[in-house]
Amino acid sequence: MSQSAVGSVPTVSLYGIHFSKLNMEDTIGLLTDRIQQRKPTQVITGNPIMVMAALEDTGFHRVMTGADLVVPDGTGVVWAASYIGEPVSERVPGFDLMHKLLDLGQSRGWRVFLLGSTQEVIRTTADRLKERYPGITIAGYRNGFFGPDDDAEVIREIRESAPDLLFVARAVDTQEPWIGKYKSELGVPVMMGVGGSFDIIAGVLKRAPRLFQRLRLEWLYRLLQQPSRYRRMLALPKFVLKVMRDKEKLGKQRPTA
Repeated sequence: MSQSAVGSVPTVSLYGIHFSKLNMEDTIGLLTDRIQQRKPTQVITGNPIMVMAALEDTGFHRVMTGADLVVPDGTGVVWAASYIGEPVSERVPGFDLMHKLLDLGQSRGWRVFLLGSTQEVIRTTADRLKERYPGITIAGYRNGFFGPDDDAEVIREIRESAPDLLFVARAVDTQEPWIGKYKSELGVPVMMGVGGSFDIIAGVLKRAPRLFQRLRLEWLYRLLQQPSRYRRMLALPKFVLKVMRDKEKLGKQRPTA
């Protein structure tokens, strides 16, 4: 057992990426402390697709290992941890984690900045979150269509809004590296990539029904909604086969350059 970048959090190492063993409740408690202490914290909601991407790209692997907290979002990660005898407490879905933080933030007056997706989706997401969580403050929002030349402006906008929570919804190969690169400059207590969460909140996509969630088949429901994701989904069986093959050395293995 190892520890995460935030200190005493017990973790399991999957190819050098340290996944938190904390359950949802304790994860919320930890992040609440980070907000109270104003300590910039990058949270990654890790899944098998991200692990496989990290094994193919050393730069992305550095992003994953450089995060302050990696929670086991994907069902495959939960399985892999148990398979090697280092089980996590439970799956910590990023979508649920985001909503639980927003709900808690109502009583604490937390400020939230939303970054990513299209202008229409981000505007609708902001409006719906204001309605659902009237106790929080949407400190600002901006769509995800910006490049490196715009980074300084985006960072300045976020800093001036002084948020407690920053949720970023861009492509995985963009959102995690972007947060990792600028987390010190951003200075936000909790910064988390949330992928397609804004699309679900805005009603563009539907979240998997509870039956799919209970059967741990959310990935299948997402694929049915977006067949174009099939190439990415091929990483799932590859991950399972690789974990089974690498069981003995799993916690120590690193990708080669």
